[in-house]
Order: sequence, then structure tokens, then C-alpha cells
Amino acid sequence: MASQAKSIDEYLSALEPARRDELERIRRLVTRLVPSVEESMSYGMPTLSYRGRALVYFTSSKKHLSFYPSSWAIEELADRLVGYRTTQHAIQFTLDKPLPDDLMEDLVRVHQREIDVTRQ
Repeated sequence: MASQAKSIDEYLSALEPARRDELERIRRLVTRLVPSVEESMSYGMPTLSYRGRALVYFTSSKKHLSFYPSSWAIEELADRLVGYRTTQHAIQFTLDKPLPDDLMEDLVRVHQREIDVTRQ
């Protein structure tokens, strides 16, 4: 159901409460940091865009949650991601070991900076 959602609210409403709360925390954090973000669904994932580009995606899977800040952010802050499973574009985490706010803020700021540099 969640992958066919047409809005972030619809996606989140299909999740169990604890997972929904965690993804809402991410949504609030990114929106607070970058108030101009636009919400959409892209590739079946909740997406927060900045200046016409995806700033972050976030998802819930059966065994983990994922935060997609950008490959640049993951690479730049790799030393702070020890203990989390990462791919080129995503950081996987669980409800038992969520991403700390300060880490997510820094990941978002790195990607925001990269978007600003390429959009000047």
C-alpha cells in the first residue's frame, strides 16, 4: 500500500505507529532546517525537494528504515555513519538505533550545500 501512495501523508498513514512517528520526525527535522522544501512522492518514496531537486527521500521497509540524503553527504560524513548499513545513496537504520538529529541535520546541510553550488 505505502509504495502506491500518492502523497507523503498517505504513505505514512499505511505504516505502523512507531515507524510512522520515526519518519514524521525526519520530515519535521528537514522541514525545520529547510522551510522551503516541497513534498512529493518519487520512486514510491516520500521526497522532500529543494530548488527543484530531491533533497532527501525516506522510507520504511520490512526490516529497516532508510534515509537518502545523497551520495555526497554519505561520503563526506562516512566516519559518523559507522554502525549503520549504508549504500551509495542510503543509510539504513532501525527503530532501536535511529539516526540522531544532529547527524541528519549535517547530512541535509551537506546536500543542501551541494544543490546550492550546482544551481548558482
